[in-house]
Amino acid sequence: MAAELDYRPSYLAAGIAAGLTFLLYLLTLSPETAMWDTSEYITAAYTLGLPHPPGNPLFVLIGRVATILPIAPTIAMRINLLAAVSSAVSAGMWFLVTERVLVGWFDKRWQRVAGGSLAVLIGATAFTVWSQSVVNEKVYTISLLGLAICSWLTVRWCDFPESPKADKLLVLIAYLCGLGYANHMAGLLAVPAIAIAVLIRRPAILLRWKLILALAAAVFVGGSSFLTQPIRAAHFPAINEGEPTACRDGLQVSCTFSKGTYDAFMYNFNRGQYGKPELSQRQAPFFAGQVGMWWHYFKWQWLRDAHDEQPRLQFTLAAIFLLLGLVGGWVHYKRDPRSFAYFGPLMLTLTLVLIYYLNFKYGASQAPELGNSVDREVRDRDYFYLWSFSAWSVWAALGLVYVWESIAVLMGSERTKVGTETFDLPTTRSWLLSSPVLVLAIFPLIGNWQASSRAGETDTADFAVDLLNSVEPYGILVTVGDNDTFPLWYAQEVLGVRKDVTVANTSLLNTDWYTRQLIRRPIFDYDSINGPAAWRGRSWPRPDAPVLKMTMAQADAIPLGQEMRQAQRFTKGNINAIIQPRFLTRADILVLRMLMDNDTRAIHFSRTSADLAGELGLNAYTVMQGHVRKVYPDSVTESANVVRVPGEGWVDVARSAALWDEFKAPASLIRKGDWVDAPSRGIPYLILSTGIATAEALVRSNQKTQGDSIIETVRRVAIAMRFGDIAGEIAPPPIQSGDSVARQAVPLRP
Repeated sequence: MAAELDYRPSYLAAGIAAGLTFLLYLLTLSPETAMWDTSEYITAAYTLGLPHPPGNPLFVLIGRVATILPIAPTIAMRINLLAAVSSAVSAGMWFLVTERVLVGWFDKRWQRVAGGSLAVLIGATAFTVWSQSVVNEKVYTISLLGLAICSWLTVRWCDFPESPKADKLLVLIAYLCGLGYANHMAGLLAVPAIAIAVLIRRPAILLRWKLILALAAAVFVGGSSFLTQPIRAAHFPAINEGEPTACRDGLQVSCTFSKGTYDAFMYNFNRGQYGKPELSQRQAPFFAGQVGMWWHYFKWQWLRDAHDEQPRLQFTLAAIFLLLGLVGGWVHYKRDPRSFAYFGPLMLTLTLVLIYYLNFKYGASQAPELGNSVDREVRDRDYFYLWSFSAWSVWAALGLVYVWESIAVLMGSERTKVGTETFDLPTTRSWLLSSPVLVLAIFPLIGNWQASSRAGETDTADFAVDLLNSVEPYGILVTVGDNDTFPLWYAQEVLGVRKDVTVANTSLLNTDWYTRQLIRRPIFDYDSINGPAAWRGRSWPRPDAPVLKMTMAQADAIPLGQEMRQAQRFTKGNINAIIQPRFLTRADILVLRMLMDNDTRAIHFSRTSADLAGELGLNAYTVMQGHVRKVYPDSVTESANVVRVPGEGWVDVARSAALWDEFKAPASLIRKGDWVDAPSRGIPYLILSTGIATAEALVRSNQKTQGDSIIETVRRVAIAMRFGDIAGEIAPPPIQSGDSVARQAVPLRP
């Protein structure tokens, strides 16, 4: 029978499906950056830098090429297009896989094309796949592309394992896996399934040592872009996380290839900074917590109910698509064991094995009834299951085709010969009459459009510019996490906004490499022409020394922290701060050192890090201006322009009002219309609370009209964000310290 089957892939149909998918993503594509790791990775690609360990060198290289191609008006949009293209091509690969499974099932090509199209429609509009494809948060869509291509090639190999080209195909697959690993560790997700398929279809390969060596070499060559990291790190790009080089003060070829560089590279490569627990140390109950997390995010895929308004419909759709996938897997096993030899193990790897390996705590929004009684991830991790949800579309489509066929048979069938066998198959009329069941595949498209679309969104970039402009020229800005740091890197390095500001992230200050970067950071001129009106009308002296006046060796010698068993006094000029007993971290020490070392630079705490100012005993010396709190050289007293606002503290009325008038983020939030990601809602809440505090300060300064105008804007933002009617002061949730930036423990490199 196999010899009579039509194994020719429908590449044209797959290309059309991929093209339509790309068009969908283009219509909903973000023109700018977004929260979490998006800004970090766009900036790393643009500057040819190193994002957080292990550095994702393949993405950086591909992303750098994308940034210089004239394919979109903004750098961010060019990188976002890279994500869209990757996911669209991946959809085309799943089309081919699905169509191939249906070869032994249906003799008519249109039926197989219909099945492949269903896989594309279901997978491309799953929430996580769609939302990650319209803004490049990280590297996951490129990883998905590698996985999908390897899957299609492996399915083809399973058909013809003895063909003259079979060995070359395996070497190509091995190379792509290595290439994928240089993008993200997920590049190896397909390897266990590939190995199982090879053992099932052609076990004699185990005796062919030359081929095995060739496969190993292909994997190594594919991953060789990691070798670029020590070389690039020694050039000290603006984004140089982990700094995998022994070079400290300048580019030296000798240190680039030294043992110290090798040790630094391996520490970075193995992600030693993060201190991930062993797999035997489960961070959540496996089935109750970690499998529950997968199910929690699986429910999102078919209807992203961000405000929990339709929980029953969401659960029903998830149950339907789960059942369709399980039925599809069973049908796949029964009707095409060749390709199942690969795809079955792959789905096991992408679900239970991946869940076990990731070993997450409870998700940020998972099991809300447990509250804070369980440890949680700082954000939702649905993006780590993007590969699982995307590949699930193949089985969901097969299950839906099986249901379609079953209904069609009930409506009328005829005896039909397929290959050498005869079956009762539906008539063309019964296929058409039963086709309404395919409407199920459209539900994700309808249910996820609003939540997934990023069309026209500029709020993150606008917030970054607003926050930087709140800082006086040449000032130092102390931040705490991903969402108040990465967008600032993007604004400075990609948009070229306020590079005179030095951003000092307290989580990263706990590492040695970040401190060295602050010491060697160039001093950029303040662009007064494009700066905010609040800083015009006076001259700003350009500093002539780094923000930390210490050598690299002195910086490296600072301990990770020390326990303070009694209150300590910090003094500088008229500042007399009392620090209560606490564990004083390396970051705390360095923030105080920056305060001590700088007379011409003003220290500003982002209002996301206001608690740190209080912990260091500086509240009496800080005044709010826009989104920051500036440290004054003496204790603050009330004046005509500085008033105290309950719950906020001292507010510089004129500067805060002038800055608010130029802020762009409030208007962009109104245009955005909703805020889907709950863990990052602290940012819009911060914007609202800045407006409320500024308005209250204006009212207390007898400027009620202007204050009322700001409150009206605040109300419009709150309604657009669906935060409810704002009648008084907002108590913002804590700003999440983030994923890549903050860690429970950040050990210094040995």
